[in-house]
Amino acid sequence: MTIEINGKALHAPDGCNTLSQLLDFAGLTGPGQAVAVDNKVVPRAAWDTTPLCEGMKVTVIRAVCGG
Repeated sequence: MTIEINGKALHAPDGCNTLSQLLDFAGLTGPGQAVAVDNKVVPRAAWDTTPLCEGMKVTVIRAVCGG
């Protein structure tokens, strides 16, 4: 299945069925992140239970320090 992450198409492998698994596969795990699916923020507690669907658009934002 093809998912768009931050504007780039990514083919999720078989067995990659949840948002959490997708983020692990894409190497987008760690603290200080916010994730939206189809322009709706998904709380971190729901990442393990949010199913993937063909063509969904995922936006990952990372907080950074600086000034």
